Amino acid sequence: MAKASEVDFLVMGAGVAGLRAAVELARHGEVLVVTKESVAESNTHYAQGGIAVAMRGDQDTALHLEDTINAGDGLVYRPAAQVLVAEGPVRVAELIEWGTAFDRKDGELLRTREGAHSLPRILHANGDATGAEISRSLAAFARLDKRIRFVEWTTVTGLVVADGRVIGADLVRADPASSNRRLERVGARAVLVAAGGAGQVYSDTTNPAVATGDGIALASMAGAALADMEFYQFHPTAFSLPGAPRFLISESLRGEGAILLNDRGERFMERYHPLLELAPRDVVARAITSEGMGARPGEFRLVHLDMRHVKIDLIRRFPSISAFLARYGLKLGRDLIPVRPAAHYLMGGIKTDLTGRSTLPGLYAAGEAACTGVHGANRLASNSLLEGLVFGARAAQSMLADGLPIVAADVPEAISATPNADEQAHLEKVIANLQASMWAYAGLLREDATLRQGLVAQQACAAALAELAGRGKRSRRLSEAQAMSRVAHAILASALARTESRGAHFRNDFPQRDDANFQKHSLFTSEGQVGFETW
Repeated sequence: MAKASEVDFLVMGAGVAGLRAAVELARHGEVLVVTKESVAESNTHYAQGGIAVAMRGDQDTALHLEDTINAGDGLVYRPAAQVLVAEGPVRVAELIEWGTAFDRKDGELLRTREGAHSLPRILHANGDATGAEISRSLAAFARLDKRIRFVEWTTVTGLVVADGRVIGADLVRADPASSNRRLERVGARAVLVAAGGAGQVYSDTTNPAVATGDGIALASMAGAALADMEFYQFHPTAFSLPGAPRFLISESLRGEGAILLNDRGERFMERYHPLLELAPRDVVARAITSEGMGARPGEFRLVHLDMRHVKIDLIRRFPSISAFLARYGLKLGRDLIPVRPAAHYLMGGIKTDLTGRSTLPGLYAAGEAACTGVHGANRLASNSLLEGLVFGARAAQSMLADGLPIVAADVPEAISATPNADEQAHLEKVIANLQASMWAYAGLLREDATLRQGLVAQQACAAALAELAGRGKRSRRLSEAQAMSRVAHAILASALARTESRGAHFRNDFPQRDDANFQKHSLFTSEGQVGFETW
């Protein structure tokens, strides 16, 4: 059965941006927070390194701004970065007040340094489980407010648009203990997309399985513009053993002194950047790729992280990473840790202003799903959790200020059939082909011919998904596949249009940065066209 209901504000996603927005919104109305799985399952939860924040006065704030701009390779929107570093200390102080337990020594907050930071300013919790602690404390604080209602195991399958404005969303609620599903259309004064990134577009990613770009794709299909979609950050150091997940090996290890060695045991970063292992992530990722590239296509020679010389208690400092490595018989400080890059963070997303407004009235975005230009072409390490806090609060404030009314939404059509076993197997094959082609053709090293091959593969995927949907089939996995396909199209088209190399976007056929023509942000329209504009 399908039904319709209403709420003041609908928030898609329960990571740091969605939770911070919900807390703000609940002061003025009823809030529905929708998440595909449990509240704890988000990119925020898996963030290891920490949260970058300048809490030591004006000079610290000014340096944080310049570090952010320098890491962004000429494309950071300075007003957005100014908002981030100026409002960040207030938002982090709120977190502490609300129960977030960052690591301390003798009562003082501990700080570490990561790549491209000029000084230690990264707060961490439980050693290397910062995201989990922030997610825990924010969710616990939000649950204290009876005006915030969480709906878990629920997929948003579409945004409802009327008279050029988003007025709600279609949800499919699932019972994880059974195959029961219910379709519901929820009308709202405003909808916030805070559903995180899209790492699952790539075959190798540090992101959890839920990171399929749903919010970004739904916004695009509803008519909102996307920006800077070509800039996908590949984390330099994901765990690399056959059959093992691409577990994130935090940049904080390099902040504590870890060095990189190639398969000959040579330290190589001095050949690539004066900051060595603490160079910007795009530089380190390409260096590891260059050192590991084998003589045959697809071959990758081992690159290792080495902490054998670091004289601190590594198990205490990195308990989560140590526990993971122990499953494979490895130990920090004793063994070399095999690593390689993996898709990690999308700098682009739904184009918004500095207050979370998208180009489509009634629709707002914050966190990794949004693009304010704050990260430019390459995100500064540990700025993402801070971005979610700062711009989650700002988006909520603009949703309140706009004061849009609730518009009654029609009852949706009844839910359709799910794919059968054969169709499900075919769907998984289509997804795997898309992921493999994106890694091969739109990964760290790109060029015109391979990007066009990627587009051919994406279009084949889109056609297969359209054929399945045309049979009247609907499922969470099909919705995710359609989202991944839409996001892949935006990445490929934007990467083709930017005929230069900048930050996380590197083209073998255009290896130089071209400020004269491309010190601009890309814009991917809902019709699939790409243009550029100066902010």
